[in-house]
Amino acid sequence: MSLRLALILLTVISVVCDTLLLPFYPQFFASEFAISNATLIGLFVANCCITVMLALPLWAKVAKKYNELALWLVTQVVAAGFGLLCYFATNVWEFWIYYQLMLVLKASYLLIYPFALRLEQQTKHLSIIGLFSVLMHFGAIGGALIGGYFFSLAEPRYALLLSSAGDLVQVLLCAYLMYSLKTGIYQQAIATEKPRERIPYFIWQFCFLSVVVYFSAFLIRPFFTTHWQALNAQSSTLQSAVVYAIPAFAALVMLVFNHFRQHLPLPTLSRTSTLLCALILGALGLYLQAQESVGLVILSRVLYGFALFQVMVLLEVMLFAKSEPAHYGSDFAKVHIAQNIGVILASLLVGMSVEHLSTTVVFYFAAIGFASLAFILLWRVKAVARTARSAS
Repeated sequence: MSLRLALILLTVISVVCDTLLLPFYPQFFASEFAISNATLIGLFVANCCITVMLALPLWAKVAKKYNELALWLVTQVVAAGFGLLCYFATNVWEFWIYYQLMLVLKASYLLIYPFALRLEQQTKHLSIIGLFSVLMHFGAIGGALIGGYFFSLAEPRYALLLSSAGDLVQVLLCAYLMYSLKTGIYQQAIATEKPRERIPYFIWQFCFLSVVVYFSAFLIRPFFTTHWQALNAQSSTLQSAVVYAIPAFAALVMLVFNHFRQHLPLPTLSRTSTLLCALILGALGLYLQAQESVGLVILSRVLYGFALFQVMVLLEVMLFAKSEPAHYGSDFAKVHIAQNIGVILASLLVGMSVEHLSTTVVFYFAAIGFASLAFILLWRVKAVARTARSAS
């Protein structure tokens, strides 16, 4: 088994296991703990994001001394144990604590992205970004469908058992890689980063963009299946999972389109112009999902999936284009923190919005977020154009 294939399997398993319950937290808490308080569920999601955000930098420091494969061997064994404790939890607070401890260990797997980038030449980084984007979407589709199937069986806790089993499979893969690559426990010497006097301005720009994009994108996720089942009462949990996964399917189609785009007679736009168009289409897709039409919601999910894929991939491609290889890890970590801040803010707002207003209002909030970014970007492009004309 090649290193790339092993990393693909590790990533897919990780994403599938981590997204089994993500679309169904409201239903899970209602069925297992008789809790339907939207604010409390929003706090739980925010807590999950904070846990991962705080744990990742700690694991990154540990990985400077210990090899990632050796690190994952340990963390995933313990994570599997906490997953089993979550399965047997008898009350919500016991489940809450075990779940957060499990996430602390699972956060170490986010190191797989910079780990893969470090192993490849810089010229291959764009293909790595595209590959991981595909894996994330495949994993999201698989996780949503399998989670929906467990709910259709009225056995949502099976998702926790499958997650623990996935952790153990990852352990076996890591052990195989360590044996085949003859990797030791300790980290090999990595080229040290040239220190910067200050954080570059472009990092702050990407952090701001990431906060708004991830805030808006995550705002509609936790209660989307609830929103859909209120709109279409005849829809089963599995059907809701399929509708939830539509943007992921659309992203895969967009990936294929991008691959063959150079062979099509289409005008070529700059990355900034493409990002602007994607933000506008994303805002439109979010707005249309709030309408009370089943067909329109499905079509707008497709449009939104096309746009969101372009936005997220462009942000990463533009980030690494401006960064330097020696700073990839630290720059990615900073932007990843910004992404989590956006998700945390969304998790806190969505619970209160759904509880005191409705599941529809979050789509309007998210559309405003995308539209505001598009307006700011358009203003920035025009300002740069005016400056260029003045200089000439």
